[in-house]
This record gives sequence, structure tokens and C-alpha cells, in this order.
Amino acid sequence: MAKENKKKSKGLKPKEVKRISVKEKDSSKAKKEISEKVKKKPKKVKTKLSEHTAFKNKDKKKKKNRKSVWVKKLTLEYEQGLHKLQIELLKMQKHVRAEGLRILALFEGRDAAGKGGTIKRIIEHMNPRGTRVVALVAPDDTEQTQWYFQRYIQHLPSAGEIVLFDRSWYNRAMVEPVMNFCTDEQNKRFLKDVPMVEEMLVKDGIILFKFFFSVSKDEQLQRFDSRETDLLKQYKISPVDRMAQEMWDDYTVRKFQMLNETNRTIAPWTIIRSDNKKLARLNCIKHILSRIKYEGRIPKKELRTDPDILISGIDEIRYMEEHLLEPYSLAG
Repeated sequence: MAKENKKKSKGLKPKEVKRISVKEKDSSKAKKEISEKVKKKPKKVKTKLSEHTAFKNKDKKKKKNRKSVWVKKLTLEYEQGLHKLQIELLKMQKHVRAEGLRILALFEGRDAAGKGGTIKRIIEHMNPRGTRVVALVAPDDTEQTQWYFQRYIQHLPSAGEIVLFDRSWYNRAMVEPVMNFCTDEQNKRFLKDVPMVEEMLVKDGIILFKFFFSVSKDEQLQRFDSRETDLLKQYKISPVDRMAQEMWDDYTVRKFQMLNETNRTIAPWTIIRSDNKKLARLNCIKHILSRIKYEGRIPKKELRTDPDILISGIDEIRYMEEHLLEPYSLAG
């Protein structure tokens, strides 16, 4: 045996010889095979279907160039419901233009509560000539010297128009006092004046909606984290938004004060629980449609809102009174 080994090793330099155990050979071979399999295996690509895709393609027949995907039943129901309501919004807009009505909807709420997403679904298929979205930036030096309501008044609807404010004059009720962008005196004066301003608008014939989107603290944090990582949503994040979690209780107190001072029979608040954004959108649209009588409207029972999602201003005030000393138990 020794002679055979010598013959085999003859001609090899000692430095070039490397002893490998059987286990090492096996493990290195296994690693190589695994790495080759990983290379061959295609990577799973995470894709998200755009809204309405599932609803539009649910009855399409299977073909070679088409691929089947699993869709949640709730997603399909949401898309079907949204499609139906968006058709109703077009009917309503036609009526508004024909009758020369003026509709004004204010969208307020905590940061990342779903205001913008709801507005987007409302106007998605409406005629842009009769619909406007107003989202004002911070007032400039000239605007700061004007009457507070002045820069908002110029955007009010004309006959046949629907105007949606993505945040409104109610900045002075919550964001501004919490972030010290206004004085305590300015905040108090606003809360005293705004019911009179809104009363004048309603008595002049404007149909006014006031929505407050209420999101829980945990859900708000998840949405902030999502915006941080999604390049298409990063424009939604600002230094003020990032402080919303720290100032949560301050915003709660200001919300309670705002509802108490500005929830009036002539211009009531409508609170929308928006932890589930899809249900929030559907219920908000249903509420708008149920308030406007137009030709060909679907039965009222199909426009009934979910009492756990859509809450009146007075009921929210009572709810907050019961839980104000337990801020963590509040819905937002």
C-alpha cells in the first residue's frame, strides 16, 4: 500500500498537496449545488395590482399570454363597491351642474389618516371642469397680514362646482396651535368666528360637508414607516408629520376643543374612522351621495353607512368626554 501511495504522489511537489477530509469535500460540493440552484431559481417579484385591475379582469377568460393571480375577496368587493359609487358621483355631478348647486367639502384629520386618498377616489372619474381640489401651502408674508379667512374665501365654489379642501381653515384649530404657528389669542378668536362664517356660507346656499378622519396612533406610525420606504410616497412626509406621534395627546385635546366649539346643527362634523382606508373611502362617498337628491340615484339602503366607521360630531364629543382621561383608548 505504501509503495502504491508513493507512486501516486510521485512527481507532485509537497507544497502543492492539500489534504481534504471527506466531510469537507461533501460540504463544499453541497454548497456549490445549492448556490447553482439559487442562481437558476427565478427571484419572486413583489407586485401590487393597481386599483380596479381585479374588478376589470375578474371575468376574463384564460389565455396563453394571461396569468392568473389570487385576489382577496375583500379587495374585489371594495373595487366593485367603489366602481358603483363612482358612477353615482358622475350622476351627482351632472345634477350639480344642471341645477347650479355649490358643494364644499372640508377634509380634516390627523396626519396619514387617509384624507388625500379619499379625495383622489372621489374626483378620479369626475369632470375636472366642475371639480376642484384646494390644498394651500403655508401663508406667505402678504397673506399673514390679511384676514385669516381671506385666502380661503377666494376658492369657494361657484354655481355648478364641487370644491374639496385638503385641509382647510381648521389648520388654526389643531396644527397651528399645537406647533406654535399661531398665538393663543388667534386660536380663540378663530374658534369664536368660524361658526358664524360657516353659517353665512350655508345660508347663502353652499352645501357644506366637514369630515374629520380619525386614525389610531399605531396605524399612523405604520403609515409613516411605509412613507419613509416608499419613494412614491415620500412627498407626503414633512417635519411636522414626524412630530405627530410625539404631540399625539396635544392634538387630541385640540380636537376635542375644536369639535365642542364648531360642531353646529347648521354645519355639523362627520367623523370617519380610517384605520381601514378602503372602508373609510366608501363610507365617506356614501355620505355625500345620500345628502344630494339627484335623478337616477340608487336606493337609499345601498347608501347606508357603517355606524362603526362614520360617526356624527355630537357622538364623537360624547365618546371623547367618556375617554378623555384615557387618551390611549381613544380611536384618534
